[in-house]
Amino acid sequence: MAPLSKTRLDRTRLAAPQVLETLRGAILALDLPPGSVLARQELADHFGVSQTPVREALLRLAEEGLVDVFPQHATLVSRIDIAAARQAHFLRRSLELELVHQLATSAPPELLARLKATVTQQSALAKAQRYGDFVEADRDFHRLMYEAAEVPGLWTLVNKASGHVDRLRRLHLPTAGKTESILRDHRAIVRAIEAGDPAAAQQALRTHLSGTLSAVDEICRQYPDYVLV
Repeated sequence: MAPLSKTRLDRTRLAAPQVLETLRGAILALDLPPGSVLARQELADHFGVSQTPVREALLRLAEEGLVDVFPQHATLVSRIDIAAARQAHFLRRSLELELVHQLATSAPPELLARLKATVTQQSALAKAQRYGDFVEADRDFHRLMYEAAEVPGLWTLVNKASGHVDRLRRLHLPTAGKTESILRDHRAIVRAIEAGDPAAAQQALRTHLSGTLSAVDEICRQYPDYVLV
């Protein structure tokens, strides 16, 4: 099994959701890259729990397509499914086009300040090349919009469906100019919402979400062992 950073579970909470959260985060960050073997007993020892919460977490990850379970053999981190990534991208783009249109029509005043603060944070993280933290701030930027529109359940839906495309983005992020383009797009989205211009907000979002999938062929050439085409 690929190494995991030491994890201390909160004993006041159920173990299975914490194991799930930790493993999912490691898979999306590529700390557990495609092909990594996930041995239940090793994971149980690592987290200091029985195999039951580990089994529950792995089943949830299998439902999301992030692990492949081969009964009586092994559980592996799945390869990045390009078809699944395209479907997740379609779902997210469809939802967020409506989302930014709505917010540009009537944005809560506090939203703009929070979005701008997140972009400022992302800029600092990009300069420091802290890509993992940059990704978390990127998620925060989008999550804030779902919450402002009072549809947090849709953010949960998008997150659950986006494991494959999220891993593609993580592979793409260190590419020269990628973080700068994300920041540029985020600023354009904020400006359009602030200006009350739904059409401009939607155009900025289309540009923003098209970046990684437009580079999918190059990503596949660079990481052939990580992808399933």
